[in-house]
This record gives sequence, structure tokens and C-alpha cells, in this order.
Amino acid sequence: MTFLKTAATCAALALSVLVASPALAHDTKTVGDITVSSPWTRATPPRARAGGGFVTIVNAGGEDRLVSASANVSTRTELHEMTVTDGVMKMREMADGIPVPAGGTLELKPGSYHVMFFDLTGPLKEGENVPVTLTFEKAGEVTVDFKVERIGAKGPEHGEHGGDQMRNGDMDHSKMDHGVDAGHMKHDKSKD
Repeated sequence: MTFLKTAATCAALALSVLVASPALAHDTKTVGDITVSSPWTRATPPRARAGGGFVTIVNAGGEDRLVSASANVSTRTELHEMTVTDGVMKMREMADGIPVPAGGTLELKPGSYHVMFFDLTGPLKEGENVPVTLTFEKAGEVTVDFKVERIGAKGPEHGEHGGDQMRNGDMDHSKMDHGVDAGHMKHDKSKD
């Protein structure tokens, strides 16, 4: 009888964690050896021209490469990297894709690799989902729903506060004009 109570308690605890954790509620899909999880993006103001998308990619097989992304919320979707060198933030398109290490994890996140949605067809609204198709060189295509979090969100969790454009190295892409030198922000075309 004790075993049944313990099993029931563990099941109830696991269910409460799943219900209480917004990060776990995000879309998770597998294609080949690739598992894509926690896809999210930030809400954008009404006239925003661009947005960024973030996701975790786990590779259970040999090396692969994320070669492209597409979404119907923008006229152009690209893979990008943000770096800061000598205090200058640089953005560059990853035209050849982004390597996904064998047996490893690739995290697309603010301040690093990310998906860029250019020329948005309308604002990204908090609480909605954005279907995005990710194409891998070996594993193929998978479509996942990127959950739209609040403007300025740092991750796929609700309950954060504030909406600053730049915090702790994170950039709200909805307020950035790629390709234009904005002080310490440049789109680095030399590496394209």
C-alpha cells in the first residue's frame, strides 16, 4: 500500500510541475536525431520591423547543421549571431547555417545565435504562437510553435517584470534596425 501512495504522490508532483512550469508547456518536436524544445519569441510594438526567435536544439546523433528557418509572420527569416567585441555589438547573418554538435546542444538565445524575423507582417502579440519551420542539413524539417512572450522577456517564463530594450546583454530585436550603425551596434557584413 505504501508503494501505491508513493507512486500516486510522485505522479501528482510531476503533473503539478508540468502544469506550473510555462517553459515545459512550450512546443517540443523531434526530427531524426534532433529534438527542438522551448521555442519562444518576444512580443513587438505595432510598427516593429523585426523580431527575434529563440529555441533549444539537442542532437542525439552525429554533427548536423541548422541551415534555415521560415515563418509566415515576416517576409524574410534568417539565422543570426550577435557578438560583442571591444564594446561593439555586431550582428551577422549565418548564411551557411549554424553547426549542431554531435551529441550536444545548440541554444539559440538572446545575445547569441537566434532566428531573425525581418519585415514583420504585423506585430507579434503576447500569448500567441508563431509557427516556424526549422531546416536541418541531415535531420530535415520540423515546424514548431514559438510562444510569444512579453516585450523585453529574457526567456520563456512568464512572471518577469520590466521591458527595457537592453538588459544584461539581451537585445530586444523589435527595436533594432539591422544594417544601420547605431553607435555601438553594427551589422557585420564583412563576415557574411
